[in-house]
Amino acid sequence: MGHGHHHRHGHGHDHGHGHDHAHETDSALPAAFDASVPDEALSPEQQSRRTMLRRAGLLGAGLAASSVLTGTTGAAPAAAAPASGGRKDGFLWLSGDHHIHTQYSSDGKYRVVDQVRQGAKHGMDWLVITDHGSTTHAKIGVEKVNPDIKQARSAYEDTLVFQGLEWNIPSAEHGTVFVHPGQNEVSVLKQFETDYDGSVKNASGSSAANEALAVAGLAFLSDQVKRRKVKDALMLANHPARRGVDSPHEIRAWRDATPASHQIAVGFEGAPGHQAAGIPAPLGMGRARGIYDNNPSADSFAGYPLESYRTWGGFDWMTATVGGLWDSLIAEGKPWWITANSDSHQVYADTAARGGGSFDTNGRYDDPVYAGKIDLAQGDYWPGYYSRTHVGSDGFSYAAVMDGIRAGRIWVDHGQLISGLDVRVAGGYRWATLGGALHVRKGTSVTLTVDVALAGGPNWAGFEPKLARVDVIQGDVTGEVKDKDTFTAPTAKVVKSYEVNKSTGTVRLTYDLGKVDRPVYVRLRGTDGNRGAVGPNGAAVDPNGPALDVVGDADPWADLWFYSNPVWVLPS
Repeated sequence: MGHGHHHRHGHGHDHGHGHDHAHETDSALPAAFDASVPDEALSPEQQSRRTMLRRAGLLGAGLAASSVLTGTTGAAPAAAAPASGGRKDGFLWLSGDHHIHTQYSSDGKYRVVDQVRQGAKHGMDWLVITDHGSTTHAKIGVEKVNPDIKQARSAYEDTLVFQGLEWNIPSAEHGTVFVHPGQNEVSVLKQFETDYDGSVKNASGSSAANEALAVAGLAFLSDQVKRRKVKDALMLANHPARRGVDSPHEIRAWRDATPASHQIAVGFEGAPGHQAAGIPAPLGMGRARGIYDNNPSADSFAGYPLESYRTWGGFDWMTATVGGLWDSLIAEGKPWWITANSDSHQVYADTAARGGGSFDTNGRYDDPVYAGKIDLAQGDYWPGYYSRTHVGSDGFSYAAVMDGIRAGRIWVDHGQLISGLDVRVAGGYRWATLGGALHVRKGTSVTLTVDVALAGGPNWAGFEPKLARVDVIQGDVTGEVKDKDTFTAPTAKVVKSYEVNKSTGTVRLTYDLGKVDRPVYVRLRGTDGNRGAVGPNGAAVDPNGPALDVVGDADPWADLWFYSNPVWVLPS
């Protein structure tokens, strides 16, 4: 049952050793991407992935650099070279999930290989295993899970499997921390968890000392990269508004904890996992999408309104609010990106039950067993089944995915609402894409061009989603805030909406930013049009945004959105 072994260069390398990655040495394309491998030679997972890539058309790899919007032909202008990473055919858009639990989490049950196999089947190119930081995990779990991760890397060569952990951020919520694979992946994560995890260090409560410990943890990771213990490390905050404990000043402190050239904390989940939790009883848990059904506590940031504790169209309030916290971060002109993940612990309508064994003694549960019934009282999906994070990468490698995440070349979607997205701002014979900045002379005419590959086929719920509308959101770059607890951006608003009147192929949208005389950014979102409401900051800012999700009645498949990260335009 080989997975594409016949076509791999350097087959037989142990992917667990940092010095000898088949993926790294030649960046060989996975079989699904490699046109020289015939369809019949692909495994079922690879065939499924190739079908998805075909749907996306050209957009699967990004537009060719020569098709920049200035009308020039042939080689792209020099300014475009970094943006296209030297790839003739743009980026490889690799889909993934950085928030996944296994039997090494006290509230999990699946084997690593179960999650990787399901992720591969559902179109994931990269995955991060993120079992909960805890005393037991720090002591034995972080070591014990590693051989399972290495085995999954070998069994699924076309899926990049990172080892990470779900950090209990001191004084705050959870976050994904992960490192580039290598001989020190375990020792670095183990030391990080032992010294900086809020649960291990009894540092969960809101205090200045605990906030400082979180910043110190990020500095530790930066230092491990500097010392070449690991090739790279990243942190992304998970379900940031769920309990109101990630205050705006803490998020800014994480972002600014390490040098901008090699930032460790780079973003947060724009949409949380647990999306099935909103399916009404008796067919579902009857809870809230994302299990966002909390209320303020003593540790919560007092400035957040009650509606921030709920999801909006399945997205976190910090992201879903036009002119809200996310906009206030990117209006500072600094990188801060969004992702979307499964947070997969217990899968909806699954028939597996948790195995026995003592978690505290063994650092894991025994392998799952057959339950003899279908469990509808669970809120999760398999990786890739509903939520996807798409990263524009310079090749198929661990380093390329991490570089793409740090660069903000990311868009996210629910329910496979679209199959591809290519975003460019162009002016003055230059262009920039997601996460980038277009530097032009003041007064240069700038155009945003968006190519959307429509769904073109059924999603995992068995229907073909239809994109109804795409919104362009624009805001001014107003510079660093004086009050670090700012969570509004008064200039951000929906500046243009496009109705989409076709259901197959690709749609090209263009928006004229005019002669740009001040620094601005643009970002995108799109919807199936099923649910909408005036945004929290009023109709002049967001006339038809996502609606507040109803606790106990929020079928995730009936309300689908995509969001992109921003692109800046910086005139001088």
